[in-house]
Amino acid sequence: MKGRIVKGLGGLYEVRAQGGKRINCTARGVFRHEGLTPLVGDFVEIRLENDDEGVITDISERKNSLIRPPLANIDYLFCFVPCAQPAPVFETVDKLTAIAEHNGIEPVIVVSKLDLGGESDKIRRIYEKCGYSVFGVSAETGEGVDLLCEYLKNTVGDGTAAFAGASGVGKSTLMNNLFPALSLKTGGVSRKTERGRHTTRHAELYFVNEYGYSDLDCVVADTPGFSMLDFLRFDFFDKESLPYNFREFLPYISECKYRGCTHMGEEGCAVLEAVENGEIPESRYDSFSQIYKEIKDKRPWNVKN
Repeated sequence: MKGRIVKGLGGLYEVRAQGGKRINCTARGVFRHEGLTPLVGDFVEIRLENDDEGVITDISERKNSLIRPPLANIDYLFCFVPCAQPAPVFETVDKLTAIAEHNGIEPVIVVSKLDLGGESDKIRRIYEKCGYSVFGVSAETGEGVDLLCEYLKNTVGDGTAAFAGASGVGKSTLMNNLFPALSLKTGGVSRKTERGRHTTRHAELYFVNEYGYSDLDCVVADTPGFSMLDFLRFDFFDKESLPYNFREFLPYISECKYRGCTHMGEEGCAVLEAVENGEIPESRYDSFSQIYKEIKDKRPWNVKN
């Protein structure tokens, strides 16, 4: 029987089989010997043990797989950046977009918490200039939610979209606003630390048309929040790939004076010139520089896959 993993906790997996039936599964030990861990989003083959229990016997070839958030076969990554509470950290969202780009996933920017003010117009300008679709939303007032829903319907279609971002940026709250029938747990932000309280503990897929939204064919994933994306410990990609994961760099990379330019200060660097001319946003270049510094001296023995 074929199906798709919709949830995984402690070596146990919930698989949505053909027809929508949910089967609780374990995984064959051979996966562990092969260094392969089943991920939420995997398309799998299962062997039934009884009516509602089975064993995952095969994992289909993946379109892509992510370390953070831990998902496979994703088409769109909705990257959250809040206007306030917590304050926006551009490096975090830029790490997410770079990870998505590297894996052939289309990043979409969600500027959340519009009701709290902040610099929503500035954030929108930065990412629209880079060629991303940007949505400003407030789960409190409902502003922008209809436009995002239309995007899910008309652009995502029957694809899979994951909602990702730091803790407390409003992922689960917005998903509840989009799809009230999901009834996801939500939390707030500590006033003292301005850090979000973790409420989503695991990644989970939702086939939204099963919750009464018959005009939507997409699958959406809620994912755990995080405090940081550690490029030193996890092997997201190498420094040679990094410039190609910033899509606004692409028109300029081949124009650099020297072959193999790192875009970190070389003479005749077309990327730096584009930053100076305002063609590439400074915040994006700052994020690029920080990520480059994190991974340039990375050693294989420090890496987790």
